[in-house]
Amino acid sequence: MPKPLQRVEYFEKLGYGMFIHWGLYSLLGKGEWAQSIYKIPIEEYQKLQSRFTAEDFDGREIAKVAKQAGMKYAVLTTRHHEGFSLFDTCGLNTFDAPHSPAKRDLVADFVSGCRQEGIIPFFYHTTLDWYQSSFKDDFATYLKYLRDSVEILCRNYGEIGGLWFDGNWSKPEADWQEDELYGIIRKYQPQAIIVNNTGLEARGRTGHPEIDSVTFEQGRPEPMNREGMPKYLAAEMCQTMNMHWGISTEDFGYLSPKNIIENLCACRKVGANYLLNVGPTASGKIPDYEKAALLRAGEWVKKYDNLIRNAKPFAAYSGTNDFALELEGHIYLFIHGIVSGGDHNVAVFREKSKPVVFTGIARPIKEVRWLDSDEKVSFVQNTESAMLCMQTTPFPFGTNLVVRAARVEF
Repeated sequence: MPKPLQRVEYFEKLGYGMFIHWGLYSLLGKGEWAQSIYKIPIEEYQKLQSRFTAEDFDGREIAKVAKQAGMKYAVLTTRHHEGFSLFDTCGLNTFDAPHSPAKRDLVADFVSGCRQEGIIPFFYHTTLDWYQSSFKDDFATYLKYLRDSVEILCRNYGEIGGLWFDGNWSKPEADWQEDELYGIIRKYQPQAIIVNNTGLEARGRTGHPEIDSVTFEQGRPEPMNREGMPKYLAAEMCQTMNMHWGISTEDFGYLSPKNIIENLCACRKVGANYLLNVGPTASGKIPDYEKAALLRAGEWVKKYDNLIRNAKPFAAYSGTNDFALELEGHIYLFIHGIVSGGDHNVAVFREKSKPVVFTGIARPIKEVRWLDSDEKVSFVQNTESAMLCMQTTPFPFGTNLVVRAARVEF
């Protein structure tokens, strides 16, 4: 079993991050693929640059939301497939934020805000580009442009957490010259995490030796079997708040705080990071509902912050979404579906508590206690079969943590 590099181990401990999809497409409010889906000519689409004011974009305010939500890192789309850059491209072209009415380097604002709030900044950068004609006509020239862009990001903003690439799936047979691209990152940002999204059709697939993490876009992460791997890889699931990455004003299918908590748990169950997206408005502000949902789920994250960041998956199995983590010799059990207490007057609370069974815990247990209340949990253990059966108690009336953690004492 390979051991993780220090940067990979650090990345895993970050655990929970904010993805931020924002660009010219945000002015249309139809999602990040609007240009392609609606077949908007490049000449027409470029006109959006003259309307890009970014008057409400504040890197520190975004970082504050991430921090209050319990997130430890943030990934900004410095350039998405549309080809528009939120950073100063230093003469590569003028299709960037400083040449828009915003008249500023928005990546610099983002990085500054993250540092003020203790959030680690990461940069998303597309490898697919609808703006640069060389992407189709002269791929070698395009790759030089891509590398020059990435070098600007690596040199001009101080130390960053990593780079998150997306788009190689658009030309699966092409030679993307990844050695040269990742070599630039290792030269200027030797401790940066490198991610290259493998897309919806190849979740969890490994790639170039410099890659530090596999991706599970819009899908539940699976346990990583690292036996025989030449390198220890982290895992990360990225997910939208609704059905779009960029803001879509007619999309009402949002995740609830309950969904966010459950998805974060599904990731940490297998040791994967959870990268949850927000799609700022045309002016650069996180939409009210997205902010509210993140902050509400963040109250739960704060209760279990140390475990979410530092505990590792423990091989105890429930056959359900329930799971076990291990930290400093202790086992912590995360239990779903606990009912809330009440009486015969409260119909919604008439469901009875059910026993929870884990296999894989053979060490004799002294006691089990809920972390939130320090209340003892009754249990029966068979050490020969390594089976633990817990009789969960209902939450007090007025409480529903969605997922509740208990500490096992040996």
